[in-house]
Amino acid sequence: MNQESTLVMEEQNQILEQAAAKPLVRPSYVAYALLTLILLLTCAIRIHLRNIPLERDEGEYAYAGQLMLQGMPPYKLAYNMKLPGTYAAYALIMAVFGQTTEGIRFGVLVVNLATIFFVFLLARRFGGPIAGVAASASYALLSVSPAVLGFCGHATHFVVLAALGGILLLLRAIEQERKFLFFCSGVLLGVGYLMKQPGAIFGFFGALYFLRTRYRHGVQWRALAGPLGLYSLGAVLPFLITCLLLWRAGVFGTFWFWTVSYASQYASNNGLVIGSYFCFLTFSRILDAAMWIWVIALLGLIVVCLDRRSSERSQFLLGFLIFSFLAVCPTLAFRPHYFILMLPVVSVLAGVAVSVGTSKLISLTGRRSLQYAACGLFTLVLVACFYKERAFFLEMDPIAACRSVYSLEAFPEAVPVADYIRRHTSEDAKIAVLGSEPEIYFYAHRHSATGYIYTFGLMEDQKYAIRMQQEMIAEIEASRPEVLVFVNLYTSWDPGRNSDELIYKWARRYIQDHYEISGVVDVPMTKTNYRWGADAKSYSPKPYYAVMVFNRKAS
Repeated sequence: MNQESTLVMEEQNQILEQAAAKPLVRPSYVAYALLTLILLLTCAIRIHLRNIPLERDEGEYAYAGQLMLQGMPPYKLAYNMKLPGTYAAYALIMAVFGQTTEGIRFGVLVVNLATIFFVFLLARRFGGPIAGVAASASYALLSVSPAVLGFCGHATHFVVLAALGGILLLLRAIEQERKFLFFCSGVLLGVGYLMKQPGAIFGFFGALYFLRTRYRHGVQWRALAGPLGLYSLGAVLPFLITCLLLWRAGVFGTFWFWTVSYASQYASNNGLVIGSYFCFLTFSRILDAAMWIWVIALLGLIVVCLDRRSSERSQFLLGFLIFSFLAVCPTLAFRPHYFILMLPVVSVLAGVAVSVGTSKLISLTGRRSLQYAACGLFTLVLVACFYKERAFFLEMDPIAACRSVYSLEAFPEAVPVADYIRRHTSEDAKIAVLGSEPEIYFYAHRHSATGYIYTFGLMEDQKYAIRMQQEMIAEIEASRPEVLVFVNLYTSWDPGRNSDELIYKWARRYIQDHYEISGVVDVPMTKTNYRWGADAKSYSPKPYYAVMVFNRKAS
């Protein structure tokens, strides 16, 4: 064999080696294919869970959204300390999918799918396609888990969607230095605040991260004024527009009392010691549901802290983690669904850990096939976490699933109670619910005789409690509701040691003078007992575990 032939063969071998090293399919195509699979699996799980009865927070949003669709402004017939963004979101969902439990769940599914996609984009930016897929899979599983009440349509889902959209736009604005994108980013983060007050913390994070990037590049403060001003304007604009609309609707005073004056009392109700205990208790349950995903996220955090080559990634993810935790903390109540605000950054950290792990294996061994081993191991982790909650995801019927999470709450019973009210009252009838079950108003399609759709605030140890009780009493007496529902469940009142019993004493006297019983619902763990009409009058319900329906006596 001559020298020329040898050179030709070597050149051919080199070409073949290069061809073999190139993947047959581009990684981005594979990543999007896997993302599509994740979205489809998410659809399958959430569609299976779509008929779980609404819980009280969802009932509040649904009732307020229903009123908005009828032309009624927020805070006129439904008082609450939450900002009205989620009410508007529910109104939009119900306008598209219908005023039903299924319709609401489909709307939440759309929100969840969009959030999963945003998590994918964010993780891909800081860790490549592998990180994007791993993060989106992590978020899809964590965000539907009963451990964080993720199957429900809590406001935190809407906060996360708006916050991630705003953060992604902010990162693009910093790269391209486009002022319009700074403004749009601020608007989205401002919308996140409207969904629920803790959303404001993500807006502060965005501003501080932007300032940090400019400081690192030695930009003068004067050059920051334009982008930062537009970002800030965008952030406050949704709130300012909301205030203007509520003022024009004549409910601004009520809105301000509930979202500012009373909200400050609610926020200070828990001390640091009690709050820390609640945090530990709630987080331990969340950790138990998907411990290995959190462990992998911790490894991702360690990788980020030790990474000196990518200061942008480490600074962003560390800041995002800190501010995400701060968003969980404002009230020191640490309810399970508050932790949804942390799930995006936890998922991104898990994705970074998987991505870095595969890269390290390849660099240490020189074998690209080992990337499949690392990804396969992470897939096993996801399968194990899913298997642990398989009964809830796949096996339980809606009522059993609700009971497994909420125990003796009257959420399943609210549906037949509302059906009874709707069948036995006219469309313009007013009803009153003594308890914290606003979902009854939504199911019944009847207006409330009082704006106090919750009684928790009346029982709290705060300076407005007596005033609230007196106002609720006065509103009910003035409206003379056709039907009155008394929810005799501890969890629907949550009285404390210092709770005033004015509302209880009044209710006993008022019901005895003006109403007669027409329905009794026992709330056991097994089979619910319903008694209507004449049967209700002769039935003795279990104490503290019953819902009683009263019709107004003929005058």
